[in-house]
Amino acid sequence: MIKSSLFQIEQDIAWEKAGEGIQRQIYGYDDQIMLVKAKFEAGAVGVLHQHYHSQVTYVESGVFEMSIGDEKKILKKGDGYYIPPHVVHGCLCVEAGLLIDVFSPHREDF
Repeated sequence: MIKSSLFQIEQDIAWEKAGEGIQRQIYGYDDQIMLVKAKFEAGAVGVLHQHYHSQVTYVESGVFEMSIGDEKKILKKGDGYYIPPHVVHGCLCVEAGLLIDVFSPHREDF
């Protein structure tokens, strides 16, 4: 079983490039679950993609135009969304912000 340390301290977690204008920090995880913080600059695009993982995301700050399947919504601080496995999704960052993603099982490609 792979797993993270029991505690994650923000200042000790390196930011990784995750796309143009997008960075991420990987927090706690094991084989079944993973927490990731994603920082977006205004105008950054989370390109349309799909994966077999379930995903739940909380909008910590900023404004995002989120596409999930055939639906689009503008989401802001305090909002969230759920993405079922294999559903195409992506976003446009309207105002710089942070997304808190939870994946199940963990994203082994990160």
